[in-house]
Amino acid sequence: MRILLVEDDALLGDALQAGLREAGFAVEWLEDGSAADVALRGEEFKAVVLDLGLPRLTGLELLQRLRGRGDRTPVVVLTARDAVEDRVKGLDGGADDYVVKPIAIAELAARLRAVVRRSQGAAAGLLQVGHVVVDPAARTATFRGRPVELQPREFALLHELLLNAGRVLTRSQLESRLYEWDSGLDSNAIEVHVHHLRRKLEPGVIRTVRGVGYMVPRTGGERERR
Repeated sequence: MRILLVEDDALLGDALQAGLREAGFAVEWLEDGSAADVALRGEEFKAVVLDLGLPRLTGLELLQRLRGRGDRTPVVVLTARDAVEDRVKGLDGGADDYVVKPIAIAELAARLRAVVRRSQGAAAGLLQVGHVVVDPAARTATFRGRPVELQPREFALLHELLLNAGRVLTRSQLESRLYEWDSGLDSNAIEVHVHHLRRKLEPGVIRTVRGVGYMVPRTGGERERR
């Protein structure tokens, strides 16, 4: 899933970007609040990791603008400030979670997955639609009870389609949710990944809606499992 990291400390930002990428996220990193505001107005992200002490536009000001225009993108506030007052301001300002530096990448990744699940109205656990089960934390998948080996982009695509079961996603929507700005994306990348997934699962798991995009149909049995 594609997230936006807003952090003005170059060393920390670089480390967080590298660590979150290793954890399976597509990460865009910006170093000031004003640039992040522009990006959030024109781009789609699954979540935001937001420092409070930003230049040009503070994290709290950015958060207020985001919520003020009705944007409900999940936000995890990341800051060195450990005073209760700062935590309260962040959460009351519309943040979904709040963590104090330093933080382990594994914990930050888990918190991001949790706020995204909650934004989708899902409980904690494994995501299951029909016979397909994915574990976002372990980045593993099974089909009809057997493990399925997936490449990172294949897993990311399958996860995104399962999160949106019953909805048609266009190629451009999928590209914007899975790939980073500088990824050098091939024009037929989504089609190639869909082809590979159909071979590894079953052709009917992912349906093509001609002229629109792709979807995983709801089966009536999809659920989140603990």
